[in-house]
Amino acid sequence: MSVIEARFSAREGKLTGAVEMIHGAGGRATAELIRTLFRRHLDNPLLAQGNDQAAFPVAAGRMVMTTDAHVIAPLFFPGGDIGSLAVHGTINDVAMAGARPLYLSAAFVLEEGFPLADLDRIVASMAQASGAAGVPIVTGDTKVVEKGKGDGVFITTTGIGIVPDGVEISGDRALPGDMVLLSGSIGDHGIAVLSKRENLTFETEILSDSAALHTLVADMVGAVPGIRVLRDPTRGGLGATLNEIAQQSGVGIHLDEAAIPIKPDVSAACELLGLDPLYIANEGKLIAIAPPEKAQLLLAVMRAHPLARDAAIIGEVKHDPHAFVQMRTRFGGNRMVDWLAGDPLPRIC
Repeated sequence: MSVIEARFSAREGKLTGAVEMIHGAGGRATAELIRTLFRRHLDNPLLAQGNDQAAFPVAAGRMVMTTDAHVIAPLFFPGGDIGSLAVHGTINDVAMAGARPLYLSAAFVLEEGFPLADLDRIVASMAQASGAAGVPIVTGDTKVVEKGKGDGVFITTTGIGIVPDGVEISGDRALPGDMVLLSGSIGDHGIAVLSKRENLTFETEILSDSAALHTLVADMVGAVPGIRVLRDPTRGGLGATLNEIAQQSGVGIHLDEAAIPIKPDVSAACELLGLDPLYIANEGKLIAIAPPEKAQLLLAVMRAHPLARDAAIIGEVKHDPHAFVQMRTRFGGNRMVDWLAGDPLPRIC
């Protein structure tokens, strides 16, 4: 019986011990780590092939591919962990093209000494997230770095998907007159991570909004295939993401502050900490830009989905050669929503 098997069976289903350099050496220990931990949680027919790649049939049409590295601290936070976050984040990046996500890959960089019980918990969370989303992890890789040369676990996930016929969604397609919609409250994820990292307590616990948005996107694209832009405002938040879209499309965007949903606890936390919620990361929200005649229909479809019950129309696309993002404040004034300067919350996704 192997060392890993012994540690697993000795505690009635709970792994003990820690990651060792030999787990990344490519030999028996690596194979047993894969079999005893990763495959136990993530098993599916493609992964079970045991090759260095996954082979699968593809449909005709346009495919999308994306990859994302996740380096969050702490690894476990209210409402999620690095495992579910890595699955949700990449599914969402695929979905923001209007695509149906098909498969994921996952690469792990493990630090020597990282508790195997925590790794088991993270991989189980990934399995639950990918299973709930119906997007399996079909191939992957594991490397181990020496103690002090990592931060526990880094995870890189890659995803592929297929774009339905007739769907053309891209950040450079916003036009003057289009309406800007947001699927729900902003800042939840960033404040949830910060509260755990800094041991902050609030009147009610703030949970990360981490979620896979592909079923919401499917409903939206099904009702309004002419959606011009979809983007999830993750790192950099709503403010930075809208600036990206404005630059790509060569348009201005005017927001209405009163229309932007922000939970009172998140707003209070931001005020206390001196943070602007417009720039706080989200992991389960999306921005949609659609033709004005379709905006109300799209809003109704979004509000009918569990992940977008608080959706709102928050602004309008304007002609502006400077590609400025501006906001009408609650007090009737105007302010620039500029590019993010610096990084208010590092290691957030």
